[in-house]
Amino acid sequence: MTGELPKGRLPEREVTRLKKNTQQAQNRVLVLDKNKQPLMPCHPARARELMRKGRAAVYRRFPFTIILKDREGGQTQPAALKFDPGSKKTGIAVVADFQRGKRCIFAAELEHRGEQIKKALEKRRNIRRSRRGRKTRYRKARFENRRRPQGWLAPSLQSRVDNIASWTQKFRALVPISGLSVENVRFDTHKLVNPEVEGIEYQQGTLFGYEVKEYLLDKWGRKCAYCGKQNVPLQVEHMTPKSRGGSNRVDNLTLACEKCNQKKSNQTAEEFGFPELRQKADKPLRSAAVVNSTRPAILRRLESTGLLVETGSGGQTKFNRSQQGYAKEHWLDAMCIGDSGRQVFVETQHEVLEIKAMGRGSRQMCRVDRFGFPRTGAKKKQKRVGGFQTGDIVKAVVTKGKKQGSYEGRVAVRSSGNFNIKGRKQTTQGIAAKYCKTLQKIDGYTYNRRTGVSSPL
Repeated sequence: MTGELPKGRLPEREVTRLKKNTQQAQNRVLVLDKNKQPLMPCHPARARELMRKGRAAVYRRFPFTIILKDREGGQTQPAALKFDPGSKKTGIAVVADFQRGKRCIFAAELEHRGEQIKKALEKRRNIRRSRRGRKTRYRKARFENRRRPQGWLAPSLQSRVDNIASWTQKFRALVPISGLSVENVRFDTHKLVNPEVEGIEYQQGTLFGYEVKEYLLDKWGRKCAYCGKQNVPLQVEHMTPKSRGGSNRVDNLTLACEKCNQKKSNQTAEEFGFPELRQKADKPLRSAAVVNSTRPAILRRLESTGLLVETGSGGQTKFNRSQQGYAKEHWLDAMCIGDSGRQVFVETQHEVLEIKAMGRGSRQMCRVDRFGFPRTGAKKKQKRVGGFQTGDIVKAVVTKGKKQGSYEGRVAVRSSGNFNIKGRKQTTQGIAAKYCKTLQKIDGYTYNRRTGVSSPL
């Protein structure tokens, strides 16, 4: 985030982006007053007008934010920041409450790096264990004398919680958020395994079918278990039919397209030629448990903000989304969370900001070789060169020489002072630091824009 007001007009690439076809709704442009207090996001056309008149300047590129030079304070409408936490991606939506009803004004999807963290920790663990097993430097294992604090989560899971908490702070600094919403329970695993836990009345409720269907879609990859077809209507199917003693337990259920379901008829999955399905169905609800384990921690972090936090289940989210005819996307799930997600308007095509967590650098004291011995010094090298750090978004205008021209992208710094700039299509090497200007400093995330489709296929 830049602390000063950039000079000049809106960059030509941003002007072109903001002039796209109006049939595709774009994310609203986030707005700050001259004291850097958040105002209501404005339409891209309004942002263009303010930039042309010199009343506003670019404050942040991702998410795109302008700062007004001549305005202090203003009237705002209630706006809710909504999260749909997932195993790999988290949906984010900002829903504003206007006089005509609720409307999604900003959509994003946050991709976590839990798998990369897990692999890095496994690599470090293997190196340490192999070192203990060789007749080289021996270090006694310390498993017995370690204590984990209450509420401890594995680093791969904690990173998901930290990402959501970080973006809550970012959006609160850029948008006048009045409330938060989060999907607190994806699957009620106890009720899925024991359907009679609270009586038949619970099973006949409106949302239970959505809880079961959503879990099965997640478990079986949203495709037919028999023919593998995707993007077709799927039916809940009993691997052992009820007429032959099968139950309604979730480990006896799978998904099938209408053609396979009719063809299977009264056969069991084994008789139908798919004995491997039973083994997959008997696996514990591990994926659901992993996702559910982070949700209490996320809820506690959101409640610590002091804002009113609305919660909902995955079944309720799907019910709201299905009733409004929206497609299955993470940002649409976030938009439909809780009671406030029943009637929310969004255009058929809406811009989605893709956010990917990349980390801010290695936490290692030093690099090691394949045998586990240090190959670099413990002293960290200086990260910044000439005021720039690898990962910063910069713009370079080279006025002379072989590389004369304009370049924009992420910079990779070099101690020589000649940097590499990675643009959308290619990487340009050997750009001197004196030609570079910071547009946005590294914050541990990369960004991309795409079109999200809200209507079902």
